[in-house]
Parts: sequence; structure tokens; C-alpha cells
Amino acid sequence: MRLKRYIYIIGVLLVSIPSFSQSTKQQQLEEQRRRLKEQIEQMRSLLADTKLKQRSVLDEVETLNSQISTRQNLIKITNQQANLLTREINSNLKKMQSYREELKVLKEDYARMIVKSYKSKSQQSKIMFLLSSSDFSQAYKRLQYMKQYNEHRKEQADQIQTRSEELQTLNKNLSQRKKNKQQLVEENREVQDRLNEEKKQQQVLMASIRKKEGTYKKEIKKKQEQASAIDKAIEKLIREAIAKANKKAGKKASKKGSATTFALTPEDKKLADSFTANKGKFPWPVGTGKLTKKYGRQPHPTLPNITINSSGVELETRPGEKARAIFDGEVMAIQKLKGAGRLVHVRHGNYITVYYNLENISVKEGQKLSTKQNIGEVRTNPTTGRAIMKFLIFKDTKKQNPQSWIYKM
Repeated sequence: MRLKRYIYIIGVLLVSIPSFSQSTKQQQLEEQRRRLKEQIEQMRSLLADTKLKQRSVLDEVETLNSQISTRQNLIKITNQQANLLTREINSNLKKMQSYREELKVLKEDYARMIVKSYKSKSQQSKIMFLLSSSDFSQAYKRLQYMKQYNEHRKEQADQIQTRSEELQTLNKNLSQRKKNKQQLVEENREVQDRLNEEKKQQQVLMASIRKKEGTYKKEIKKKQEQASAIDKAIEKLIREAIAKANKKAGKKASKKGSATTFALTPEDKKLADSFTANKGKFPWPVGTGKLTKKYGRQPHPTLPNITINSSGVELETRPGEKARAIFDGEVMAIQKLKGAGRLVHVRHGNYITVYYNLENISVKEGQKLSTKQNIGEVRTNPTTGRAIMKFLIFKDTKKQNPQSWIYKM
């Protein structure tokens, strides 16, 4: 009896493990879908709020491209959820068939036991069965058999009850899963319709851009020159900060009068080592946002025949979103540059993180910061209505790719 019970428990566990795994995966997909829907709603609000504002066609196409990409991801995630539900539905159908067959066997077995018990139900026949034993040992064995037989009857009845309840639960779950799948399919159909509309808008805008490609190339070139000037100002500030820190530490400058690496105190080195050890694990510098421009040389998102270069990454977030420190450190400098708004430099040993296009700065130079501490608000462009923060990482004076350092960027 115990062996049967153990086998039953193991069987339940083997059935439950895949179900638990599927449930966890479904929750992860639902969380991803929720975030994508939030992003789409943010972009929809952004477009609605800026209809009356003068927007560059390039900005409009870039926003539309981002929205199209997000919708495509939403469709992909929703399809994965629907496919997972299909597997759950098929699994439930197989379980239900298995449970029905098992229930049928249990009921037939139980019925035979009841009939047999009925035929020998009189107390006299049980007593005679014991008294007809050849010796005490046989009588004891017969008594044990009768006891085990009654326990088996009870166990069979319990199993029938359990299987009946599990079958009812599976039926309910199956019905709910089918409703959930249908809802996902209908929602995906609506998202696909909106995606098709946005692609038509994209084609119209791209046609207008191609007619004035020369004008837009000049606009892009001007933006690149402005970005290059901002990068030079940032690099100059970092070199000056290194020279100042090294002078304070008693380290002599090079013959050219400029230093390229920090002289680290034991405390600085410990912080820098910790920063290095956390590569790929840092939180995003904004609580919610979307990567709109990657690091390094890349084709322009609207005119792919034009190559652009980015010294960091650009993250679009919702208006009013706070920028936050990705790791413990100290505010090295607060800078103001044309075209970049206000910038905050945070030093982590010989690493520097730079957050720019901020306003309402909530920190000051020399202030110690902890991971995820707010440092200011991402500025919303009054013309485009977009809140975009650029984020850079330096090791001494060498630029780093933030996507290699930030978790899932």
C-alpha cells in the first residue's frame, strides 16, 4: 500500500513540474507584454500631445519606427503566450483523458470490492472466517488481511474522490485557458491592424523625406557636429577632473600637461574593482524607458545610407521621469552645455558615468550617491515633446559601451 502511495505522489510531482514551469513562463511573458503595452501607450500619448507642435519629420519617423518596433515585439510576445496556452490546453486534454480512464478503472475495481463485501457482509461470516483458522497464526493473518482489505476500500474511495475533483478542476482550467487564448488572438488582431496603419504612415513620411533627402542630410550632419562638440566638452572636463584629482593625490602630470588616468586611493580602487565586477548587472539609469540609439557607429535610423556615431546610448522615457545613479559613487561635476541641457558626472573610482539632458538637478558636486539614487529629471523637449536622456560611461578617458554594462540593455 505504501509503495502505491509513493508511486502516486511521484506521478503527481512529475505532472506538476511541467505545469509549474509553464505557469512561470506565462507570468514572465505577461510581464513583458504589460511593459510593451505601457511603452506603446506612452508613445501614443506622446504623439497625441505633440500634434500641434512643430516637429521635424525625422523625429516623427523615428518615433513612428520605435512604435512599430514595439508593436512587432508585442505581437511576438502575444503569439508566444497563445502558443504556450495551446500547449497547456493540449496537456490538459491528455490529462483529462488519462484521469477519465483511471477513474473508470478505479470505479470498476471499487464496484467489485463492494459486491464482494456485500456477499460476505454478515458479522457471522467474518467470525466464522476467523474461527475456521487452523491455528492462531493463521487467524492473525486473516485478521490483518481483513484490516488491509478495509483500508484498501477506503483508499480506493479516496482516490475516486480525488480524481473526480481533479477532473473538475481541469475542466474549469481548460475552459479558462480557451477564453484566455481567444482574448489574446483577438487582441493580436487589433494590434496587427494598428501596425498596418502605422506602416502606411511610415511609407508616406519616408516618401516625403526622399523628396528632400539633401535637406535632411544637412540636418543630420548639423546634429552630428553638435554632438561632437558636446563630446569634446565632456572629455575636456574629465581630463581636467583627472588632473585635479591627481594633483590632490600628489601625482605629477605628464610632460604634455595632461593626465589620462586617475591616481587611485585604496578606497577608490576598491570602488573601481566593485564597478568592474558588476559589469552587465547595473540597473538602467531611468526607471522606465526604451533604447532609441545604440553606442558607436551605425546607420541612421531613418536614412540608412548615412552613418552616424554615438558616444553613448540614448534612452527615451516618459516626461517627468527621474534619472538615477547606476552605482555607488560621488558627483564629480555638474555641467551645462548648449544642446545637452544639464549634465551630471558621477565618479566610481576610475569610472565615470555621465547623464545628460537633465533639469531640476537634485544633487550637488562632491555628494556621495547610492545605487538608484535620483539625480535629476529627464528634460522633455518643448518642440518634439520627447524626453530623451543620453548616457555615457568612461574608464578614465576611454569611452565604454553602456550596453555591455547595463543589465539587458
